[in-house]
Amino acid sequence: MPSFIYCVLVVHGVCYPMIFLHGKQFTIISVWRNDRVWEHINAVLHSELRIAYGRKPDPSAAILDSQSVKTTETPGVRGYDASKKVKGRKRHILVDTIGLLMIVVVHTANIQDRDGAKLVLEQVKDSFPRLKLIWADAGYSGQLIDWVNSVCGWILEIVKRSDDVKGFQVLPRRWVVERTFGWLGRYRRLSKDYERLTESSQAFIYAAMIHIMIKRMERIKSSTK
Repeated sequence: MPSFIYCVLVVHGVCYPMIFLHGKQFTIISVWRNDRVWEHINAVLHSELRIAYGRKPDPSAAILDSQSVKTTETPGVRGYDASKKVKGRKRHILVDTIGLLMIVVVHTANIQDRDGAKLVLEQVKDSFPRLKLIWADAGYSGQLIDWVNSVCGWILEIVKRSDDVKGFQVLPRRWVVERTFGWLGRYRRLSKDYERLTESSQAFIYAAMIHIMIKRMERIKSSTK
């Protein structure tokens, strides 16, 4: 018979159920996903890590971008990104100026960045009271700028690539979100989208960022001893 151990994880007074099977940790994925536990833990660690870095707990500026990834044969919604020539889904993320994840929304790859951005920003417009400025690439230009200002009360600033430079170019501010995608790309579970539900895809992205932030907190604590 399998050997199960049931316990709970406590984060700021909130208890989350966990299961250990033969010494390996298995979270109750569906429960955590449906109760938005991943988002809560990410938000708590995000604030605490910013404080550890000597910053205010909530950011005043952020960077927005998306990443198209292929899906596997697992059933679930998907679409075709004609620009990137990828059949699958988009990971739309908003990060602060040090690259920490504020929110992620996964949707089909055929949804344009301007429309996907609204799905992201509508969810956080009341979560970060100090947020005033968002940087994004040219894919978010146009009517979205006015929408962000009127609906969210923020400034959406487009960081454009110089027409005079050929080849790779590091763009101000935008490199921060690209680096975050690089961090997430180190996790094999995120090499493609393996999940049936987009909510599960979001959960695994939050889990990866939580792991990144916990490791950083450990390094900060060890350096102060």
